[in-house]
Amino acid sequence: MKNIILVLFIFFSCLIFSQEKFSKEISLLTDNDLYVSSAKDRYYTSGIYLKYSYLTKHNNNLDKKIFEWQIGHKMYTPYKAVVLSLNEHDRPFAGYLYGSFGINRIYKTSKNLKTTLQIGTIGSNAFGKELQDFIHNIYSFSKAIGWEYQIKNAFGLNFNTEFNSSLLKENNNNFDITWMNAAQIGTVFTNISSGFYTRIGLKPLQKLMNSIAFNTHLNNNKTQYKKETESFIYLKTLVAYNLYDATIQGSFLNKNSLVTKELIPLVFNLELGIKFTANKFNFGYSYLYNTNKSKDLRYNKGNSYGSIAINYLLK
Repeated sequence: MKNIILVLFIFFSCLIFSQEKFSKEISLLTDNDLYVSSAKDRYYTSGIYLKYSYLTKHNNNLDKKIFEWQIGHKMYTPYKAVVLSLNEHDRPFAGYLYGSFGINRIYKTSKNLKTTLQIGTIGSNAFGKELQDFIHNIYSFSKAIGWEYQIKNAFGLNFNTEFNSSLLKENNNNFDITWMNAAQIGTVFTNISSGFYTRIGLKPLQKLMNSIAFNTHLNNNKTQYKKETESFIYLKTLVAYNLYDATIQGSFLNKNSLVTKELIPLVFNLELGIKFTANKFNFGYSYLYNTNKSKDLRYNKGNSYGSIAINYLLK
């Protein structure tokens, strides 16, 4: 609750209009179940993502083309971080560390296509145990026990793609719906998903081609847009079909993991949040929920966590 109050305070006190153009951005996104409950520490428990984005040259078919470099880390645990018995592991401990390069192609027809190549590792080489111990030391939590049974080391190579298309827009430009589609294929995740992104503007909404909602807001002297003030509440609903998840099933490149679980293919995802601009910064807070991703979980009513995003614009 304190985090939400802080975000709202920044929103109401720092909202500043700017017509400048910024062609680069540094972004930090953190996911953690602590952002929704201090008592939770399970399943997808932490994510940290640092990204650098910048505009690049594009052909006449595109409105913009943005390159994105990212370092990311995902961490997964059983129903609690201290698991003394092997039989209590209702989900494997797992870490995934990667670097990625993405291209976001923004079309003049209110569509964008993003493709990303990830290279990394799962297992102890991803330093999941060390990162969780560091986080627990900060909050004076008990040291995690059970990482010796984590998913074994394996090379990670994934190709991901996202396609968004404007579907419905209200005349006063304070409400719109975007159709979202995504797919992942690789040695860590393989899945497809589809759903809708609904925005309710606290100010008139920006187009898909120039909005923080779709990471398309970067501009330079060759683009027709400028930085605009944005503030909106959003709801994202997605249905995903999972074919493979190495953090649950273990990698097919290394079949020596002691703890693996059976995947649940069909998963429903919900995200409710707020995003807004404040001078050279963009902020976001969201609550995320997903139905069970694997079988035989002790908490079988799905998992929830929070996400905080801070972005800084550069010329």
